[in-house]
Amino acid sequence: MSNTSVPKHTVVVIGAGTGGVAVAARLRRQRPNLDVAIIEPSSHHYYQPAWTLVGGGAYRVEDTRRGLRDCLPRGVRHVADRAAVLLPDDNQIELGDGSRLAYDYLVVAAGIQINWGAIDGLEDALGKNGVTSNYRYDLATYTWELVRRFRGGTAIFTQPAGAVKCPGAPQKALYLAADHFRRRGVKADSLQFRTGGATVFGVPFYAKALNGVMASYGTDVRFGQRLTQVRGNNRIAVFESTVNGQAVRDEVTYDLLHVVPPQSAPDFISQSPLAGANGWLDVDEHTLRHKRYANVFGIGDCTSTPNSKTAAAIKAQAPVVAANLLGALESRGGVEAYDGYAACPLTTSRGKVLLAEFSYGGAITPSFPLDPRVPRRFYWWLKRSFLPWFYWHVMLKGRDLPITYKTRHFSATEPSVQP
Repeated sequence: MSNTSVPKHTVVVIGAGTGGVAVAARLRRQRPNLDVAIIEPSSHHYYQPAWTLVGGGAYRVEDTRRGLRDCLPRGVRHVADRAAVLLPDDNQIELGDGSRLAYDYLVVAAGIQINWGAIDGLEDALGKNGVTSNYRYDLATYTWELVRRFRGGTAIFTQPAGAVKCPGAPQKALYLAADHFRRRGVKADSLQFRTGGATVFGVPFYAKALNGVMASYGTDVRFGQRLTQVRGNNRIAVFESTVNGQAVRDEVTYDLLHVVPPQSAPDFISQSPLAGANGWLDVDEHTLRHKRYANVFGIGDCTSTPNSKTAAAIKAQAPVVAANLLGALESRGGVEAYDGYAACPLTTSRGKVLLAEFSYGGAITPSFPLDPRVPRRFYWWLKRSFLPWFYWHVMLKGRDLPITYKTRHFSATEPSVQP
């Protein structure tokens, strides 16, 4: 295929999720005539951070979805297809229909791939037989249905090892369910959190506080657990772990099973020249520019940056990507740097949130001077009301609010935590 027959844009963005739309909006806001195209097969855009609230009965699922056309910046061309093959040596992308699109600069904002099929029987079991997941728009309401109808028995909440979208979300689902059980006087015979990791949270400062939240609900927390099979018709979940060097298989009968499957970089990235050793888009963790292809940038969950994969991280990354791309386009000096900031508003109950904010190296970087290990009602308002408004009207529009987070130091003494 000759280059003359391939449509070309100055900037092509792959993905119209949080990162893709935010960067496209910033680019167009700063350069109103910039030629930008965005590749996205979906006709809708989702505010996914609220799906946990939907699963806890605190948000309407329809309020988390809007038409993609209403979210894209004016003047951006929408290519309604998927990126199938990355061809960075040719500055081209092959689309799902076999056609190609060329670019001067590429922004990869493809998100994370949720591997539902990695757990035997899960796809057939989802949405019935007590099996659900807040990681899908159509299942979050089923989570709430299961929580409302739960009258006792075994409730299991899982989390895989490795990177996941919003790593606090699996335990948020447990907290909101456990709080509802407590308010309704329903006692679970066994409330379990089974995680493939070694701790409940990756930042020790917050993990200690969250251990207290788990304990307050009487949670049986088990580490190093891998969900391998779901037999929905029999309501059996099969876990594997390693004990004293030996593989252990555990078949557990459940009444409610909330599953978070393994996740990875999208296949079209991991199988491309743009991938690093672990399959993620191989970018510099500060500049978010590709390490080998200078005209490629990445943002969000698909990249190799060692930050927590959250919407708050994208909020901090978007100005860096936009500034560095425009600087390269205009041959300007100066480079913006991302510091690894991420945030996770952990809904410890219906009405309180523990707002975990942190940056590279586990630095504690809260936006407020209050001890962030303490769940607070103000943060519930922030999570439930302010952040959705901010998302739709500020972040996706390419606008800014002042940066308020910074490194702060707190006593090593654990505060009293009341979820």
